[in-house]
Amino acid sequence: MNRQPGLRDTYNRTINYLRLSVTDRCNLRCFYCMPSEGVTDVGHHGVLSLEELLLIAQCAVGLGIEKVRITGGEPTVRSGLIPFLAELSAIPGLRHLALTTNGLLLKQLAADLYRSGVQRLNVSLDSLNPATFREITRGGDLRQVLDGLDAAVAAGFPPPKINVVIMRGINDAEILDFAELTISRGCSVRFIEYMPVVKDEGWQRLCFAGHEVLQRISERHTLDTVEKGAFSGPSQDYRIPGAPGTIGIITAVSGHFCTACNRIRVTARGQAKGCLFSDARTDLLPFLRPPDRERLSETLRQIVAAKPEGHSIRCGDYDHQNFSMAQIGG
Repeated sequence: MNRQPGLRDTYNRTINYLRLSVTDRCNLRCFYCMPSEGVTDVGHHGVLSLEELLLIAQCAVGLGIEKVRITGGEPTVRSGLIPFLAELSAIPGLRHLALTTNGLLLKQLAADLYRSGVQRLNVSLDSLNPATFREITRGGDLRQVLDGLDAAVAAGFPPPKINVVIMRGINDAEILDFAELTISRGCSVRFIEYMPVVKDEGWQRLCFAGHEVLQRISERHTLDTVEKGAFSGPSQDYRIPGAPGTIGIITAVSGHFCTACNRIRVTARGQAKGCLFSDARTDLLPFLRPPDRERLSETLRQIVAAKPEGHSIRCGDYDHQNFSMAQIGG
């Protein structure tokens, strides 16, 4: 594969990160992510095949993408996932392969995921209280996720990163409990501001800003700033002195990080987006059925070139089309 020197958009940002959704189905129904009835069934042909997803990844890496994160929906419910991941990890030039999961199936799959070449796991976990977890997920079992975290470490993974969507009046009372996971489990915990993907009236009441999270933690712990690694995401990172894990703050609403955005994303239905909150999307199906590697690569390059400077979501008015986070890939 002829690898090109890298991708830069019109705002001189280096784009080296692809979020690739393998399914929009999920075995949970988190209220901020997916309707209670799930997503519309588009049939087998409506979702990209694993071969098509692999071709997208190959073309993206050939253009300069260095990191691929597999998302969903819930990626572990996708049939054939493990051999697909093994093929992904073997792409020449791919430096980092990660997967985001809700953790329900990690106990069974952790060892296979590790052997497939996945290097890092992110686990979405919004409460350490069984009743609150059940309420947020509409029926999920917290114990399964905690067992999955243990299984991941036993399989050889570093302690998984924990993604917490922080919501006022729902799980903000657990901020210190999550922060202390960086000590007890060595996890890196990332607090993500609630994002209004569905325009519920009064959504602002759930917003809990990143600076409030830091203030809450600072009431008990000293926080030291942490230097970010080469493949770090948009979080501002801190560490409680002596803790093996870190605390990250992702201010998607109160403090945009668009100037440092390095990613594009492709949905399980073949729609490519340069920005989560942009309504602009490009249908990749014409270059996948039948496969046309040259035109697909050029289209991915054009998506990078058209990547917007930023989004306008604030804790106030906003303007974008409703979507299910599960259908976009988070």
